[in-house]
Amino acid sequence: MRILVIEDDPKIQEFISKGLRQEGHTVETASTGDQGCAMWKNAVYNAVVLDLMLPGMSGIEILKHMRTTGDTTPVLVLSAKVAVDDRVSGLKSGADDYMTKPFSFTELSARITVITRRTLMDDGANPPSITLSVADVTINLLKRSVTRGVKKIELQPREYALLELLMRNPMRPLTKKLILERIWDCSIDPQTNVVDVLICRLRNKIDADFDQKLIKTMRGVGYVFQAEG
Repeated sequence: MRILVIEDDPKIQEFISKGLRQEGHTVETASTGDQGCAMWKNAVYNAVVLDLMLPGMSGIEILKHMRTTGDTTPVLVLSAKVAVDDRVSGLKSGADDYMTKPFSFTELSARITVITRRTLMDDGANPPSITLSVADVTINLLKRSVTRGVKKIELQPREYALLELLMRNPMRPLTKKLILERIWDCSIDPQTNVVDVLICRLRNKIDADFDQKLIKTMRGVGYVFQAEG
C-alpha cells in the first residue's frame, strides 16, 4: 500500500515510516499540516496516518477539509490527546480510527490493515482498481501488482517502490539523492552504488525482455522513466 504519514515529531515519523517500509509499503511523509494537506490533495493514498497537533493546519482541519471534498481515504488519527472528547471529535471529523501516544507499532500496523480492508469491503466484492500507467506498464496500487503489456512482473518491495516513484514522475529526471531519500528514508552517502544496483535489478525485470527501454540514465543527473517519442 501507499501510505502518507503526517507527523511533526521526527523520531515518531521515522519509527512509523521504517516499520511500514519493512512491511513492504510505500511511505511518504510530511512534517507540517500544510505540507501534508498538499501532498494528500495531489496524490492517491491507500491510508493516511495523521497527527492532530501539527505546525500550520491542524490534523482536524486537514481531515475536515479532505472529507468535505469527498475524499474517503482511510485515516488513522495518532494523537497525544487521550480525553474521550478528543477521540469523539476526531472520529466525528471523519477519522476511521484513533490511537493515542505512546503506541506499539504492531497495533498501529494492525489497525491500518483493518481500516483499509473495511474500505474495500464497503466498496463491494470487486472494487474498481486504482491504477498507474505509463507506456505499456501498469501498476495496480491496491494489489501492488505490475504488468508490462500482458506480462506480469514480480517485484521485491524496494523494486516496486522505485518503479512507482519513477512512474509518478514520467519524463522527470530523478537524482540518486532523491531516490535514496524516498526509497531508503535515511542518510546514505550519495556516492554509494545502492541506487545503481536497484535500477539494474528493476531494468532486468521491466526492460530486459522488451525492445522499447523505459528506464533511462541521464549521465550526471540521474534516472528517468520515459517512453520514446
